[in-house]
Amino acid sequence: MDKILEAILMSSYPDHVKQGLVRRVIEASKQSMDSEQCWSMLELSTKFFLVGDTKFKRLVGKEVLEACGLYHREEFEEFFNVQFLLSLLQEGYGPLGKRSLYVLDYIHLGLPFVLDSRSANDIFSLLRTEVLRKVCERPGLKQCVKISKLLTQYPQCIPTGKRQALFCQQLIRCIGQFRTTSGREEAIVDFLDQVIKVGLLLQKIWKAQMSSILPSLKELFAIISSTEERETPSIALASVVQYVPLELMDGILRNLTNDDSITDVQMLMSISRMIEWVSWPLGKNIDKWIIALLKGLAAVKKFSILIEVTLSKIERVFSKLLYPILREGALSILRYMLLSFQHSHEAFHLLLPHIPRVVASLAKEDSNSAASCLEQLAELIHCMFFRFSGFPDLYEPVVEAIKAFPIPNEDRIKHLLGQNAWTSQKNELACFYPRLASKSETGKIGLINLGNTCYMNSIIQALFMASDFRRSVMNLAENNSQPLMAKLQWLFAFLEHSQRPAISPETFFSASWPPWFTRGAQQDCSEYLKYLLDRLHEEERTGRRIYQKLKESTMISQPGQRHSTNKTLVERMFGGKITTKIRCLKCLKVSSKEEAFTDLSLAFPPADQHVPVPSRSNALTLPVEDMGPQIIQPNGEVHSRASDSPRRLGTHHIPGENPAKVLPVETLRPEGQEASVPLRSTPSAIEAKPDEDSASAVREPVPARRASRSVPDLINYFLSPEMLTAENRYHCENCASLQDAEKLAELTEGPHYLVLTLLRFSFDLTAMRRKKILDNVSVPLVLTLPVLMPSEELRDASPVRSRGCAAPCSGFASVVYDLCSVVVHSGVSSESGHYYCYARECEDTSVGSDRKGASQDVPSENPLDVAIQWYLFNDTRVSFSSFESVSNVTSFLPKDTAYLLFYRQRMTGPKEGQGAAAESGWINGDLHSPDKSLMEAIAKDNILYLQEQEKEARSRSAYISALPKSPLWWKDFDGEDDEDGSAGGCGHSPGGGGGSSSFHGLVF
Repeated sequence: MDKILEAILMSSYPDHVKQGLVRRVIEASKQSMDSEQCWSMLELSTKFFLVGDTKFKRLVGKEVLEACGLYHREEFEEFFNVQFLLSLLQEGYGPLGKRSLYVLDYIHLGLPFVLDSRSANDIFSLLRTEVLRKVCERPGLKQCVKISKLLTQYPQCIPTGKRQALFCQQLIRCIGQFRTTSGREEAIVDFLDQVIKVGLLLQKIWKAQMSSILPSLKELFAIISSTEERETPSIALASVVQYVPLELMDGILRNLTNDDSITDVQMLMSISRMIEWVSWPLGKNIDKWIIALLKGLAAVKKFSILIEVTLSKIERVFSKLLYPILREGALSILRYMLLSFQHSHEAFHLLLPHIPRVVASLAKEDSNSAASCLEQLAELIHCMFFRFSGFPDLYEPVVEAIKAFPIPNEDRIKHLLGQNAWTSQKNELACFYPRLASKSETGKIGLINLGNTCYMNSIIQALFMASDFRRSVMNLAENNSQPLMAKLQWLFAFLEHSQRPAISPETFFSASWPPWFTRGAQQDCSEYLKYLLDRLHEEERTGRRIYQKLKESTMISQPGQRHSTNKTLVERMFGGKITTKIRCLKCLKVSSKEEAFTDLSLAFPPADQHVPVPSRSNALTLPVEDMGPQIIQPNGEVHSRASDSPRRLGTHHIPGENPAKVLPVETLRPEGQEASVPLRSTPSAIEAKPDEDSASAVREPVPARRASRSVPDLINYFLSPEMLTAENRYHCENCASLQDAEKLAELTEGPHYLVLTLLRFSFDLTAMRRKKILDNVSVPLVLTLPVLMPSEELRDASPVRSRGCAAPCSGFASVVYDLCSVVVHSGVSSESGHYYCYARECEDTSVGSDRKGASQDVPSENPLDVAIQWYLFNDTRVSFSSFESVSNVTSFLPKDTAYLLFYRQRMTGPKEGQGAAAESGWINGDLHSPDKSLMEAIAKDNILYLQEQEKEARSRSAYISALPKSPLWWKDFDGEDDEDGSAGGCGHSPGGGGGSSSFHGLVF
């Protein structure tokens, strides 16, 4: 019968004929046969099954074996013996080099027919040994699947005792080598299905014997933490973790993170590879294990590992949001990474280029999964905005992308940030911040934040960009009598010449820190600037007196500077003068007092009051105007205020000038309280008599629609006349009693640099706390300021607009100022938030040039140069910006408001204010070099920086050189497009990814 069967299979008959003939032979084999004939049939069927060259032959072999096992049980048990199986497993079947791949399938086929035989236990014992040997030989995926099927159906074949743990460990080793050979969807689905079958065997073993779990996980960690692997372990290992009971997770990870024998390199390698498992589409609880391990590392303060792994993997995790099957786990990991990485904005900023595209792609996907992801992602982004405020140039496209989603309330944001922080963000993270990579492409240098010192950094950068002041400071000869100025000179020199991307201002901070400031707490940058200028002014005055006493014979005034030799550098650069006139309304006597100032503090008019603007037709003062992109058209009557006028008391006086004693502006008026009553102004507001019905002239303010303010509005409000009545009456010396009076402020000398502080912080008596006025204030690029000048100066400046100068007298002239710096406060309170600075270089390009149709001595009222490059200084980060960004920052980020403005007076010749430029050593457009010792110090530091960079590069190479490189079949941001053009990551068009048609681009 065996000869007949072999002849049929070897014949040239058509397949359907062969099938009919074979069917008859198999039916005949079910009948009674002698032992010799049965063995012949078993040998032939074994040959067909194991080495048959066609699927039909293997199928015939299978059917004959099953028929013999069912109808000739005794002969089959005798044939299917232990020695025969041992030979098959150890030596294989078939010719050398062509051993059969179906030995395990053959054994699996025959086992059901020998379960009740006397040799069954011996066969199971043999298989327990042989399957362990097999997995130790690292078989491929298909052989592991066959082993798994065999052991899953016949658990008697699973190794026991210590061999069971070893078997699990070796099987995990095999899983770590699984690879798919094709990127086709069918091949990937088949690969996933096969890996799941292998993983289910581990689950079966672990359920029956939990003691084998820990050795298995130890082997898993050894695989993913190894730096000696030639190939990156397969992400199929993710299928192993999902079967570990979650109740064991905390204990396992606690022991892992506290194991001193595990190096940081191993831990970094392992967590990096685990994060790659987020690409495993069918994994369960993988995100929980990853997050738990990250939390465990934070608990033992291994922040260096957390920082490295977050920065290297966060973009990879973010890209997986495009795929619905991976979305839930990826979002959980991304959420923890961002909310825990609170010491620096670096991780969040890595995602900024990708967010708009991912949001657009999710918005196009019509699914509940995408909608839920978008809501959670928007909430996460708003948390990052709150934590790392002050990057308007980077955040603008992101704000636009998520504008349709609700903004979480502040309590919710604080709760999320509080429960996910690694630490309290104190000293533990100091050694890792900032991560400096390379100098900004702008050529400018940033300043390291020493712990809520952004207020100082912004002021220093604004002063540094005030070119005339910077040159003067840089050109100062070494003078031990001015230690703070010397430190400022060193700081400016390093900002000018250092090769570092950012430097630490720690020495200057220690020297200039106001003693009443609380270290580590946010402070008011305006208050710091006032203190700094006061210190520099007093130090120079003191040093000058000492120097004159010691070097009196060598003090020679420079030509053209005699009139300013008594002024300090602060006075020459920032000093202006303001005259306050008070007229008694009874005796009409006018008293006046001139005071010096270095900045003007501008209060906001009440919300329901028109901004008072001096009338052009009947006032002695000129209205303030801007001539930049936002043109203000003042209109309406001239108003004045009858109060103690916080707007009047906002000037910052130079020490030694005996300013009038006033109360702080912000303590005088709670938010929302009425503080003014308009009064009609007359052409002779100071000299003329009041109206006969002056008492009835006091009237209630006319409610006005709340509108956006401008800087000219605030200055006009500051300069507008006001009435002193009721509790604010003026004590007239002539009348020897309190009288109603009219008060007027006039600028009598415009500073070279005009510093304007917008008083945004008010005290709310109802809530008993300081609040911030978030009104948007338009900032003009060019500003004209009315300055009262003597008649001779007015005649010299005749082309400039002036008023009331028919005879020898004084009149007002418009002085042109160009915007050069804007310090922005981001936040809702003066005690919190963040400061950053927009700045540009302002130069008098028209000086010395003959322009058509214009006098050389008349400053142009056109913008100085709109194309002049703006920069954004944000602690260590310096980037290019534009005036458009300066103007629109509050529109995009309502909590980011202009707070401190620096304007530079446009000069027409080498007058007093501009003489500082020549005095500073500006020669042929090049900066005069600092002294030799300072330049040597900078050179040494630059060499040190290069050495540090080299050391860091070597350290990083040793530390991260073994970081896993993604296999060619894993897609990432920079991955190539698939053949069909579907997207595989964030770097592609929003339309790709996320759909079933791009399944093969999922991870392979």
